Amino acid sequence: MRIVVKVGTSTLAHATGLLNIRRVEKLCAVMSDLKNAGHELVLVSSGAIGMGVGKLSLGSRPTDIPTKQAAAAVGQCELMYTYDKLFAEHNHTVAQVLLTGADLQNEGRRANFHNTMYRLLELGVLPIINENDTVATDEIVIGDNDTLGAIVATNVQADLLILLSDIDGLYTADPHTDPTATLLPTVERITPEIEAAVGGAGSTLGTGGMQTKLTAAKMVTAAGIDMVIANGEDPDVLYDIVAGDKVGTRFLAEGK
Repeated sequence: MRIVVKVGTSTLAHATGLLNIRRVEKLCAVMSDLKNAGHELVLVSSGAIGMGVGKLSLGSRPTDIPTKQAAAAVGQCELMYTYDKLFAEHNHTVAQVLLTGADLQNEGRRANFHNTMYRLLELGVLPIINENDTVATDEIVIGDNDTLGAIVATNVQADLLILLSDIDGLYTADPHTDPTATLLPTVERITPEIEAAVGGAGSTLGTGGMQTKLTAAKMVTAAGIDMVIANGEDPDVLYDIVAGDKVGTRFLAEGK
């Protein structure tokens, strides 16, 4: 299978912004093992700004664009150094690909991205993709890496998109406030009821990041790609997802 794995900052880093070393080491080992089994993998990785904040000892995430961009520049170096070192320990080569919204909106640049990605995968490389926060502005920003993961998955015609986060999946309601909320193991179709539960007025799920995940699901399932939301606390969960086991919430591609 060709699999796109998106990992959020909460999966990669401690609350301090500094790297969760044990978890990232495990993530790289599991992804390397899946590559050894014959799967093609693409990693969409958040974390550049967060790691920059930690490395620069800023204390909190900056609110002004220049400081965000500076933190991203510092943090992206740290992020890629870590990935390069850890994947190399398992004899896998990585490549860095940084994108802005303009790269994907422009037909020629999008075609270049498409061609480069296919060639990297043909060469056995594991591409690591992030939004180019160092140069992105409000006008050309992609906005979140759930959307970026969906865009990448559709561009490389992936079989599966996996979103690893600090949540277990999609619930019928906000599990933090509704004790009757239950996890939905499979979503065959994104209904108006599901959209209302995620993004309706007063919903905390929408502000907690689930709304962007639902947008990503709609994008990839329409393109014939399955998507899974799962908790990335233990990267071993990737084995179960790839095996087709019931983990988190699986959104089925249209027509399945």
